[in-house]
Amino acid sequence: MKIKVLASGSKGNCSLIETNTTRFLIDIGITYQRLKKELEKINLTVDDIDALLLTHAHNDHASGLKVLLKHSNFSIYVNKDIMKELNINIDRERIRLYDDIMFLNNKTEINVFKTSHDAKGSVGFLINEDNCSLVYITDTGYLNRKYFSLLANKNIYYIESNHDEKMLMDGPYPFYLKQRILSDEGHLSNETTSKYLKRLVGDNTKYIILAHLSEHNNTETLAYEATKKALEDKENIKIIVAKQDQALEELEVVYDKANMYR
Repeated sequence: MKIKVLASGSKGNCSLIETNTTRFLIDIGITYQRLKKELEKINLTVDDIDALLLTHAHNDHASGLKVLLKHSNFSIYVNKDIMKELNINIDRERIRLYDDIMFLNNKTEINVFKTSHDAKGSVGFLINEDNCSLVYITDTGYLNRKYFSLLANKNIYYIESNHDEKMLMDGPYPFYLKQRILSDEGHLSNETTSKYLKRLVGDNTKYIILAHLSEHNNTETLAYEATKKALEDKENIKIIVAKQDQALEELEVVYDKANMYR
C-alpha cells in the first residue's frame, strides 16, 4: 500500500493512495493543473485514477472538484450531507454514497468513520488491503473513543496536527476564530494528536504523517517534536510532516510471507 501526499494545509489538501488493485484520491483542494503536474512527476495521468473520496466539503478539501469533473470519468464517493454542502452539479451515475464499510474494485476495504468538524458529514477513512492498513484523519476537533479499537496498530497514520495551542492563543486570530479552532468541531492540536497517537500506534506501525499544519499557529518543528516526545519509546516509527506547497515522497508498506511489514 502506498500514499503520496500532494498537498496538506489550510490552502489545499490532496493525497494519492495506491493499493494492489486500485488508485484513488482523497480530497481535491488543489487546482487541476497542480494535480496534473504532480501526477506527471510519477508518470501518471488523471486517467489512471479510479475514484475520488471526499472527507468533507470545505474549500481546502474540495475547491478543485468542479474542474476535475470536466477532465475525468471516475466515481466520486461522498455522503448525502457532503453532497448537499458541495452545491455542484455532478452526474448521478458518477456519485457513490458511502457505506460504513465499502470496497473499491471488490478488494480494497474502506471503513468510513465520523469525524467532528464544522462541516456536515465530515468523515475519516481506514483503508485495508492484503494485510496492509492506512488511517486517514483530517479536520476534526476530537476522535471518538469508540473508534480507538478500530484504528489501533495500523501501518500508516495520516492525521492532522493543526496547531500549537500557545501559538494560537498568543497569535493574531480574533477570539471567535480561536474558539472555533479549539472547539470539539475545530482542529486537533499538536498535543492532542500526540496523545491519540500514543494510544493508537503499535508494533505494526511504520509511518506517521502529521498533516494540515496551520500556517500561522504551528511550525513543523513543534508538530514533530510533540509527537516524537510522546512516542519516544517507538524508535522504529518514522514521523513525517506534510507540507502545503511540496508533495511528499511516496511512502509504502508491504506485508511479506514472513508476517513482517517493511
